[in-house]
Amino acid sequence: MGLRNRLYETSQNARESADRNSVSHWRQRLLSEVNLDDLAKLSMQQRRIRLEKVVGHLLSREGPVLSDRERSALIRRVVDEALGLGVLEPLLADDSVTEIMVNGPDDIYVERAGRVEKITTTFANENQLMQTIDRIVSQVNRRVDESSPMVDARLPSGERVNVIIPPLALTGPTITIRRFPKPFTIKQLAAKGSLDEHTAALLAAFVRARFNIIIAGGTGSGKTTFLNALSAFAPNSERIITIEDSAELQLQQDHVIRLESRPPNMEGAGQVTIRDLVRNSLRMRPDRIIIGEVRGAETLDMLQAMNTGHDGSLATVHANSADDAVYRLLTLASMSEVKIPFEAIQDQINAAVDVIVHLSRYADGSRRVGEIGVVTSSRREAFKLSPVLRFEAQPLGPDGRVHGEFHRFPLLDHIAQRVTNAGETIPPVFTGAPTRTPLGAAP
Repeated sequence: MGLRNRLYETSQNARESADRNSVSHWRQRLLSEVNLDDLAKLSMQQRRIRLEKVVGHLLSREGPVLSDRERSALIRRVVDEALGLGVLEPLLADDSVTEIMVNGPDDIYVERAGRVEKITTTFANENQLMQTIDRIVSQVNRRVDESSPMVDARLPSGERVNVIIPPLALTGPTITIRRFPKPFTIKQLAAKGSLDEHTAALLAAFVRARFNIIIAGGTGSGKTTFLNALSAFAPNSERIITIEDSAELQLQQDHVIRLESRPPNMEGAGQVTIRDLVRNSLRMRPDRIIIGEVRGAETLDMLQAMNTGHDGSLATVHANSADDAVYRLLTLASMSEVKIPFEAIQDQINAAVDVIVHLSRYADGSRRVGEIGVVTSSRREAFKLSPVLRFEAQPLGPDGRVHGEFHRFPLLDHIAQRVTNAGETIPPVFTGAPTRTPLGAAP
């Protein structure tokens, strides 16, 4: 019945245009030709193939004279409207697109290689856009209307979707779709210029030596991608629990438990928060806990977990610098209903957090490690970070690319001792005088 409803739904506006070239007209003709009960037994790919053949036969029998290119485009659009998300389907099929932003029926942007660009594709009208939104939210048993104008959802293929409609969105129904990029290894990120190979080796040693690491940065700076890459250095023998709002991490270890929060249902009940999952994970005998992003009271639970035998944990947080990240953690942890003095929370952070990795997104769309600091403060001391790496960017070059240098600083003795005591090797460039390497230079 779900398939039948979707096909009928897509034909609601067929009468808007009886033009033989219109998608609406051929959607209606397709509906009259297919056996919906037979289609329901097929996989999505098989349904698409079957419907493409039916539309092709209809065009051959009844359609106007079209070029091969026009014919293929019309067949694809008709089937996209029948089974998928209409004009968004080609964008979802484009691996170079990392973000899709719909700001109303006539205003669609995409992000490619870190750059945002407007595209010529549009929805026919606001009604068609709302049909697409209804399909998205119905897949997760949610609704969107004036009483519930904001929804977070996930497509069957894994993409994260945020929807907001009028009266909150003044420009019209708005969709933001975040694509999950394929996982990169640290070596691949180094090859792309996100960091240098010496720093990659040091971070790998930090993970294996069970340092607690916070990855900070702004929206779209690559925090989740970097977190996924770092997690690869956790030993395969460990039991790892990942906790996320939307499951994006793709760990390769054998013993991984993936937990995902749940929003409230249409009656406002059934919500399971990140904090609920963090608390529950402590009863699951984890060796490491990896939190996709801390943004509220769960920060205090994470810090307590790091301080009670769960070394080697990783998490991300929104922050503008490494220094800002520790103060951001302080603010978030204080949001707990448990009233704890700031000084006590400060103690928790000083004792729990070992390394802050700050990622930056630059004018050319590139993302790289902008700063690494080791937390060296203790007890009631004010937060203090010892620099390990800093990327100093130069003005945008004539080639439209960001250039600069990675500045590296020697590790403090007690940090170096902890790494070597864990049986790890420290890259020599972090043991002597400060060094620097231009971006893209050979190590």
